[in-house]
Amino acid sequence: MSLPLLLLLPLSLILIFTPTHSQPSPGYYPSSKFRTRGFYQGYHNLWGPNHQSVSRDQSSLTMWLDKTSGSGFKSTRPFRSGYFGVSIKLQRGYTAGVNTAFYLSNSEAHPGHHDEVDMEFLGTTPGKPYTLQTNVYILGSGDGRIIGREMKFHLWFDPTADFHRYAIFWSPYELIFFVDDVPIRRYPRKSPYTFPMRPMWVYGSIWDASAWATDDGRFKADYRYQPFVARFTRFIIGGCSAYSRRCRPPSMSPPGYRGLSPRQTAAMRWAQKHYMVYNYCQDSRRDHSLTPECRL
Repeated sequence: MSLPLLLLLPLSLILIFTPTHSQPSPGYYPSSKFRTRGFYQGYHNLWGPNHQSVSRDQSSLTMWLDKTSGSGFKSTRPFRSGYFGVSIKLQRGYTAGVNTAFYLSNSEAHPGHHDEVDMEFLGTTPGKPYTLQTNVYILGSGDGRIIGREMKFHLWFDPTADFHRYAIFWSPYELIFFVDDVPIRRYPRKSPYTFPMRPMWVYGSIWDASAWATDDGRFKADYRYQPFVARFTRFIIGGCSAYSRRCRPPSMSPPGYRGLSPRQTAAMRWAQKHYMVYNYCQDSRRDHSLTPECRL
């Protein structure tokens, strides 16, 4: 946009067109180190088959939620470490109560006592941003004993305008959550009691989470706006199968670094400083005796 035209715009529009914070380069792009797979090369339908459509070349998947059902998929095998990524495009408009998720879990293998690592988009109302919630559960279930470790973000782009990459890296030492190759959260292993160690499968889903997803359940899914659609593409599974005897997790950093590089760490601090809107360790209402890593 030229300067003369910019000067003629109202201040409110100038603020819309002017980025508040420029995304720093992490200096390393883990997603480029893996080839993408066709959907059926790594996944299968788990539930809601009539609410799921795979493109003819298997490169993309569309799932939707309406008043009759949502849908979900699951990896064909379990893993014990690796890099798991997908590009997602969300629906704009009223999506309150809708949960679109990409996550790792062993809930079916260990019902009532499972581990889970989540990247969840919490639906919203028009004019307000989506919330990306990251979460880690250890040896938990939905029966009242579950202890979540939520960190929530408002992203630096509109996730409904185009596809963006979301990924989870899991090694025996740490979990790292990525958005467009920018690390937004690192969860290190500090004890075997606060870190997932058992094999997990990779999942994706879209479902009605009206009870809690939007403003703690204040806004519910409104099926006058159905169907609620989520699109997935560029599937990556770069992991160590639970069945393999010898496998080394891929590196998420440039050669010479065991953990995140200084540039990656700076990019993560940038994301947390400007876009993190909730951190469970900073919530004084939480009982942090149940999350000892917050005190270490």
